[in-house]
Amino acid sequence: MRINTGEQQHGDYEHYVVDEPAPLLEFLLKQVPQSRTKIKATLQGRGIKVNGKVVTQFDYSLETGMKVAVSKSKRNQQGFKSRYVKIVYEDRWLVVVEKQVGILSMAAGHSSLNVKSVLDDYFRKSHQKCTAHVVHRLDRDTSGLMVYAKDLETEQILEHNWHQIVYDRRYVAVVSGEVEPDEGTIQNWLKDNKAYVTYSSPVDNGGKLAITHFHVLARTTEHSLVEYKLETGRKNQIRVHSADMGHPVCGDTKYGNGDDPLHRLCLHAWLLCFTHPRTGERMEFDTPVPTAFRQLFKN
Repeated sequence: MRINTGEQQHGDYEHYVVDEPAPLLEFLLKQVPQSRTKIKATLQGRGIKVNGKVVTQFDYSLETGMKVAVSKSKRNQQGFKSRYVKIVYEDRWLVVVEKQVGILSMAAGHSSLNVKSVLDDYFRKSHQKCTAHVVHRLDRDTSGLMVYAKDLETEQILEHNWHQIVYDRRYVAVVSGEVEPDEGTIQNWLKDNKAYVTYSSPVDNGGKLAITHFHVLARTTEHSLVEYKLETGRKNQIRVHSADMGHPVCGDTKYGNGDDPLHRLCLHAWLLCFTHPRTGERMEFDTPVPTAFRQLFKN
């Protein structure tokens, strides 16, 4: 049940009254018109009050008649502004961001623009005693979702158990040509040569086994919009596998064919799902397919 109180006139909180006993998160999921991820972010960000006191426990026991206040402010946006990085979720252990094209995941040289330094600057300005720890990477010209740990222990858990913790990771790409069939799987071995260019082999060449599942979302005679689901996460895996299919990612100067309709690498990490390394909660994040990608396939 939702109620209005005088406090709400300040525009800070939405107010609810508990009509039957329930764990706090279960109550919020039923009452608050937000995603599970956003509700948990508000909890971790100290944006939930029960009878006037801040509560961060998702399993806090609510009793009939208790008053629950939910902050309407977007805590993650306060004090953080970057044209290259958007904070999607943050708690005491980790931060999930959406990275734009043109920024590295981590430093490579003295003055390179990178997500880690942007986050470290934000943590410093918001008086958080932590730094961003890299656990996976996206290429400079790939956009999309990434997770960074905020302490060494969380980073170690993520790094050493990545393939058990991350249960779904998908990309969307505009590729050159008309991809057929509608779906399939590419499996081979990937290895870098002396020039650090990744190449594939149908048999074990001493490299790493790479498995990518693909599904065509849209197509024209010139291009296809393809979703890729990674079973393994190797360096340049999607870019190499797309080229192996004869349909390289558009705008790929390393493995492509010169087809560059949007003047960018047309690869976006749109879905990231993992089990929280500290709480065990299932965390699911997604972002829209870039508008420019979609416009290529409008009738």
